[in-house]
Amino acid sequence: MEIKTVALEIPEGANIIIGQTHFIKTAEDLYEVMVNAVPGIKFGVAFCEASGPCLVRAEGNDSALKEIAIRNAANIAAGHTFVILIKEAFPVNVLNSIKTCPEVCSVFCATANPVQVIVAETEQGRGIMGVIDG
Repeated sequence: MEIKTVALEIPEGANIIIGQTHFIKTAEDLYEVMVNAVPGIKFGVAFCEASGPCLVRAEGNDSALKEIAIRNAANIAAGHTFVILIKEAFPVNVLNSIKTCPEVCSVFCATANPVQVIVAETEQGRGIMGVIDG
């Protein structure tokens, strides 16, 4: 097993939420959670598939945040993980709604601080072991 540290990109004025889920439709469902949680929220969601070609699926209403979420998810490259970047709202405004999304298993962090993700890599794949927040 190899342990890696992945530093994430968080734009000025944005917050990041990282979590784990279990279903391929996560990006679409988290999009619905976000648009229904806070009027005027700007966000990008990216989700790493865990099987097949392991694509990164993405949704959002802000193209810059969406692209950065995709880059962060691709750098983490751990199956069934999601990255959400938000502006014009705070994690406290959306966390309960995210946690009640049926696909979501857990949330690792929600912050505007610099974040590093600790990733374990084995012959089977990659998984998030934890985060360093701040």
